Amino acid sequence: MASHGKKYLVAREKVDRENLYGPVEALTLMKEISFANFDETVEVHLRTSLDPRQADQQIRDVVALPNGLGKTVTVVVFAQGDAAKAAREAGADYVADSEEVVAKIQGGWTDFDVAIATPDMMGTVGRLGRILGPRGLMPNPKAGTVVQGDNIADAINEAKAGRIEFRLDKTANIHVPIGKISFSVEQLTENLEAFVLAVRQARPAGAPGNFIRRVTVSSSMGPGIKVDPYASSLTL
Repeated sequence: MASHGKKYLVAREKVDRENLYGPVEALTLMKEISFANFDETVEVHLRTSLDPRQADQQIRDVVALPNGLGKTVTVVVFAQGDAAKAAREAGADYVADSEEVVAKIQGGWTDFDVAIATPDMMGTVGRLGRILGPRGLMPNPKAGTVVQGDNIADAINEAKAGRIEFRLDKTANIHVPIGKISFSVEQLTENLEAFVLAVRQARPAGAPGNFIRRVTVSSSMGPGIKVDPYASSLTL
């Protein structure tokens, strides 16, 4: 078991680990007990009753957080010709329209947050699957990251504005960032509500009953705080 520092232990003592907090209450407490000297990322860890081994119990979707992530999102676009030009004009940080960027990624470079591709470039992207896949960076139509050239600008703008992809992992959990500790409680609450509602709307066909078992929020350095997954604002 990992050992924790004194500040973490003091913060954890202020959390009732048996209690299910309302969203506003949980996020208010999280901000109050934050002790790091940098602007921590706020994370949500959602536990489900799904079986990741079953094809009809998978979740993979996207949600646009109303208040963004509070960070600069670095975007790579795989495109050629007019689509590559449109990507540059829309603010893509890197455009892989030559072998240079592709070779860089093949060498292990993944210093970016989102990868977007046009359909004609998926053959090239496929060669990078072993690197992009494990890091959750593989472009995917369902995630809105495989788009026609005419839609490149919109996809880049949405990614930079705070659209996040979420997916079920092998342990039946979903983990996402929803902002920074410097956000107001209202901003974090709106982002949390948008995420949980998006998960509910992405409910797979084989999901049993109330498939969201537990929702926990934490800052990147702080202890987890359990949120009532059936609080009224999370079930609208």
